[in-house]
Amino acid sequence: MALVLLSPLLLCIAATIRLGDGGSILFRQQREGLNGQLFWLLKFRTWREDGCDATGISQPSDGDPRLTPIGRFLRRTSLDELPQLLNVLRGEMSLVGPRPHVPGMRAGGTSYRQLVPYYAQRLQMKPGLTGWAQVNGLRGPTGDPWLARGRIDQDLAYIENFSLRLDLKILTKTVFGGFLMRPERMRTGRVLQ
Repeated sequence: MALVLLSPLLLCIAATIRLGDGGSILFRQQREGLNGQLFWLLKFRTWREDGCDATGISQPSDGDPRLTPIGRFLRRTSLDELPQLLNVLRGEMSLVGPRPHVPGMRAGGTSYRQLVPYYAQRLQMKPGLTGWAQVNGLRGPTGDPWLARGRIDQDLAYIENFSLRLDLKILTKTVFGGFLMRPERMRTGRVLQ
């Protein structure tokens, strides 16, 4: 239903990306899903075609010259994530859950698995288009190991407190705040009580 309702917006974004530099509209990247199973995550392409990093190791900063003008806007508003509704439709993702990471994801120059010994616990649930960590401001680059560890703690708190009511709260916060939240206004999140 979301794909149908959002189709005019999706088509407008796709046309803007194509007209911008003539390159591909979508970016595909392998991510870890439920129990670590790999799948191809879809996003609107936000980097110049020759600057895309399929490994996910190189994360863009605000002034990164590899980002296209429309790409900056899409990333700031999280609209680049909307093609993941197709991943949800294919059963690889859920609407809500821990965000899927690339294999070997790093935070603060260290492997997440080394930084957070209990990292694999977040793979016990299907990854989500949005999650508790994201609506509480823990999203974006993972240069700070303390904040990166906080994301994992938020993911595990969500898994432990999973409920339809919590999912509805997260979806509401995503729709009415998450897509418009600018990274500079974000703050550290709080773990569920």
